[in-house]
Amino acid sequence: MAQVEATTERVVAADAEKVFDALADYSGTRERLLPEHFGEYEVREGGDGEGTLVHWKLQATSKRIRDCLMEVTEPTDGELVEKDRNSSMVTTWRVTPAGEGSSRVVVTTTWKGAGGIGGFFEKTFAPKGLARIYDAMLAKLAAETEK
Repeated sequence: MAQVEATTERVVAADAEKVFDALADYSGTRERLLPEHFGEYEVREGGDGEGTLVHWKLQATSKRIRDCLMEVTEPTDGELVEKDRNSSMVTTWRVTPAGEGSSRVVVTTTWKGAGGIGGFFEKTFAPKGLARIYDAMLAKLAAETEK
């Protein structure tokens, strides 16, 4: 099994603290940021950053639906890590200042991919699909925080 990685980033015209707070607000703002690929969103514990347990179904393609139960940690300032209890998937959100009144948001998702020919196609195409999903989410984040 090969490690698969997808990374997307965007500069947002809002302070890093405001952007991070929006991302960490699982019981409020976060659900509004999700594109149509996410369904059955439910906060099961916590709701604000570290200690949150949140569930969703991610429909990456018409046939591929991943049932996610994410544990949220904040290992460093400006960083949220979501570890899936149901798989090897880990998503890391990093928010850093990017000049006055702006911030850079980088989201990276990794997981252990399938082996064989299926793994080849997963490693080739899944990162592009996930990047499109996170591009849409980052656009919503920008719209939400640049108000």
